[in-house]
Amino acid sequence: STAADFLSFPHPPVSRSLAVMAEEQQFYLLLGNLLSPDNVIRKQAEETYENIPGPSKITFLLQSIRNATAAEEVRQMAAVLLRRLLSSSFEEVYPALPPNVQTAIKTELLLAIQVENQTNMRKKICDIAAELARNLIDDDGNNQWPEALKFLFDSVSSQNVGLREAALHIFWNFPGIFGNQQQHYLEVIKRMLVQCMQDQENPVIRTLSARAACAFVLANEHNIPLLKHFSDLLPGILQAVNESCYQNDDSVLKSLVEIADTVPKYLRPHLEPTLQLSLKLCADTSLSNMQRQLALEVIVTLSETAAAMLRKHTNIVAQTIPQMLAMMVDLEDDEDWANADELEDDDFDSNAVAGESALDRMACGLGGKIVLPMIKEHIMQMLQSAEWKYRYAGLMALSAIGEGCHQQMEGILNEIVNFVLLFLQDPHSRVRYAACNAIGQMATDFASGFQKKFHEKVIGALLQTMEDQANPRVQAHAAAALINFTEDCPKSLLIPYLDNLVKHLHSIMVVKLQELIQKGTKLVLEQVVTSIASVADTAEEKFVPYYDLFMPSLKHIVENAVQKELRLLRGKTIECISLIGLAVGKDKFMQDASEVMQLLLKTQTDFSDLEDDDPQISYMISAWARMCKILGKEFQQYLPVVMGPLMKTASIKPEVALLDTQDMENMSDDDGWEFVNLGDQQSFGIKTAGLEEKATACQMLVCYAKELKEGFVEYTEQVVKLMVPLLKFYFHDGVRVAAAESMPLLLECARVRGPEYLTQMWHFMCDALIKAIGTEPDSDVLSEIMHSFAKCIEVMGDGCLNNEHFEELGGILKGKLEEHFKNQEIRQVKRQDEDYDEQVEESLQDEDDNDVYILTKVSDILHSIFSSYKEKVLPWFDQLLPLIVNLICPHRPWPDRQWGLCIFDDVVEHCSPSSFKYVEYFLRPMLQSVCDNSPEVRQAAAYGIGVMAQFGGDSYRPFCTEALPLLVRVIQSADSKTKENINATENCISAVGKIMKFRPDSVSAEEVLPHWLSWLPLHEDKEEAVHTFSYLCDLIERHPEDCGQNVYHSSVLHSRKPYRTY
Repeated sequence: STAADFLSFPHPPVSRSLAVMAEEQQFYLLLGNLLSPDNVIRKQAEETYENIPGPSKITFLLQSIRNATAAEEVRQMAAVLLRRLLSSSFEEVYPALPPNVQTAIKTELLLAIQVENQTNMRKKICDIAAELARNLIDDDGNNQWPEALKFLFDSVSSQNVGLREAALHIFWNFPGIFGNQQQHYLEVIKRMLVQCMQDQENPVIRTLSARAACAFVLANEHNIPLLKHFSDLLPGILQAVNESCYQNDDSVLKSLVEIADTVPKYLRPHLEPTLQLSLKLCADTSLSNMQRQLALEVIVTLSETAAAMLRKHTNIVAQTIPQMLAMMVDLEDDEDWANADELEDDDFDSNAVAGESALDRMACGLGGKIVLPMIKEHIMQMLQSAEWKYRYAGLMALSAIGEGCHQQMEGILNEIVNFVLLFLQDPHSRVRYAACNAIGQMATDFASGFQKKFHEKVIGALLQTMEDQANPRVQAHAAAALINFTEDCPKSLLIPYLDNLVKHLHSIMVVKLQELIQKGTKLVLEQVVTSIASVADTAEEKFVPYYDLFMPSLKHIVENAVQKELRLLRGKTIECISLIGLAVGKDKFMQDASEVMQLLLKTQTDFSDLEDDDPQISYMISAWARMCKILGKEFQQYLPVVMGPLMKTASIKPEVALLDTQDMENMSDDDGWEFVNLGDQQSFGIKTAGLEEKATACQMLVCYAKELKEGFVEYTEQVVKLMVPLLKFYFHDGVRVAAAESMPLLLECARVRGPEYLTQMWHFMCDALIKAIGTEPDSDVLSEIMHSFAKCIEVMGDGCLNNEHFEELGGILKGKLEEHFKNQEIRQVKRQDEDYDEQVEESLQDEDDNDVYILTKVSDILHSIFSSYKEKVLPWFDQLLPLIVNLICPHRPWPDRQWGLCIFDDVVEHCSPSSFKYVEYFLRPMLQSVCDNSPEVRQAAAYGIGVMAQFGGDSYRPFCTEALPLLVRVIQSADSKTKENINATENCISAVGKIMKFRPDSVSAEEVLPHWLSWLPLHEDKEEAVHTFSYLCDLIERHPEDCGQNVYHSSVLHSRKPYRTY
């Protein structure tokens, strides 16, 4: 049957003619074909189905659902399709139906639920009803299907268990079904849930009502009074969690995890029983691993979302830790483990991996103050056990807690490292592996202090472990630990070990190359190649003497390791060659550059045959960028070959899907899908394959633009067309950062094409950049976008923004400043919370730092606008003025005052003499801030006085006179030259110089000059040093006889200080 057969179908006629029955029959066949295991039949059926008009689909699907004689799976398929149709295409399909048909559909659905005998089928019809109800709540919250509410109330108190189930299922699926009547029905809803939870005869009803209660709480997460009002439902929910787990149903437990994640405060009144239950279930080995891990997840999630609340229940935390450690010991003996040449991905369902991940998260969530004292003794006991599993798990636990217990472990690191190093000699290979893991993890968590303290012990021990020829897995992991160690190792520390490191790495490489040829094993070689790269990367030019030792073998691998199973080795070797080239520099590398380029080009031309997930791709892309850095302009000739694959990878479009909870249950994370819960039974799924490669490729495009400048001009158009839309690529932060970074660099590249081309390119990116500043959700990415936008304005200069741009930008910046003040208020409220403690304060400080960083970027943007547009932009600036004035109020935190003053500094520097009209707002705060307690505020104020003298004009003259004694007081204070004060002091010295140079009539130069000369030279602030020394040269040229003596005295005074020239 084709779509054409269905297209003529009118809306439901009153009499069922033979023609209609025939069409229904055809539709049943079509549904059957949609379920066919035969791909060809199924594909054809999908096309036919897609082409049937929406209204006809609804009619046919409803009839199929009601047809009791049809096969069960066909009816279920019809139900799923109808729900999806309403979920994805409601607006296109439903409103176009005549009112009588709409009414018929609503009636049919409710009737179908009442007459359906099959439990599964009834649930699916309930899902359709819930979906329809969701779409029939209008923008004002009116429920346009009142019959559905009546049905809910009637069914929930019905004698028929099936109907009670149906009502709860609909409410669970769409807890917002009451719309704007919810408050009115609140008591009824609560009574309904409580009654159902107490239904002694029907466990299914108890379970369903608990899930519905959880869904209702989650749907009202911001409604604090409602959450309080419903808190007495929690004991019933907990009881249902317990019961259902022993019925092999973890759905209520999953809901509890969601509450812990989204509305942890709801649990507060009954936190102790919630934790006790989770702990009991986690410890019960009669339950499945999945259920035990979910129970643990409740506690671990709370350690992240409500750490302060959980820190008050240390007894539970203390009992949870042994449970996690017990999970970590759940390991299997595997005779082939030590010789495995392919590394399996971690089995995330295994207890060992789940326990380790939970421990890591809990340590980060609760902090080392709580976790370390509780776990220390347990780990020590495990490490002393006769059984290898306990020693292994103890070392893995030590690796897991390093990040969270950072501060507390630092004090005892010496004992820990000495103890762990002993296990590199353990008789069991997996324990030696775990010791390597702990060393590698600590090298990262405690860098670079770890390297400074333990370089002697650790390098020797790891090199010795790398000689363990009988156990390749251990060898490879020792090499991996060495990579972590050298990556963060200061160059000066590594140099004395270079000879020894190189000797060991070379001899292992030679042996492993032989093994590759003879046995085909490659695991250790992959890691050793990366170890060599890491050592070269840190040693830089000191690696030159060893270059010829490694390069021939590395080129040999790239040339010959062409089999599919050697792709990773080849990729890592390409990376190694390019990193060595970068380390030793162009002069040394040039002897091989041409040959290496040809090898890379050969891989590149075979690129079309590479599969999308080939690991070589990302290594190749990064290697090209390093070659570009090494060769500079000479790299330009290779762009035609390189850019095709690079653009292809940067253009990868991920597979995405919007799914509801029902569909989600049929998909798993194993297929490389990740899900974000959007609430309201909706989830967003994305297939993550290729995302990292895309991000790398975008980053490399940035590198080419930066390195090649006008040499990249041929590609600017295609790159800008790729990058601008990627500012909205929300699946990967790195992609958006690269897109933002590329913008000013592409403008620089395009400059050689002349102003018209440049302006066209700027017009293409400008709107998108401004919108991205307004919509970017991640603060780190936002700061990059704002920084790039400011840089673009500096490149383009006056006239680059039109009125619409200014209007939109003004609104956005105003919003950012208002948000800044609001966030500060929210943090103050959190400081009053009953769970407030010093760890909460730490996280509030982090939030504050993030906010201030965004404030610095607002300042950057304003700086670029003032410096490009000068005073004509001031009328636009007036809308932001009250907010900037608020920043410099005396009661505000010092970063606010610092950046507020910086903005006014820019106004004075770039918009004078017009800036004088703002003097009533900023002048007093600026003068008072010269002697502020905060050096950063003093520096901003002193700089402001300097630009006032230099650019402000006559009106500022009296204020320069007033500022002088304040500046002198700062310069002459006893601690003015300490590390934290020196920059502020040098800005004061520079400001005094500017007053003497530009406002000589406001100061007695004879009196001040000898002092000023005695304060020179400036060491730290290079920009101010330029102004100061240029004034000094002017003085010497104009008054050689007066200055000679003073300069002589000044130089004698400072002869013991290092003198830097700029």
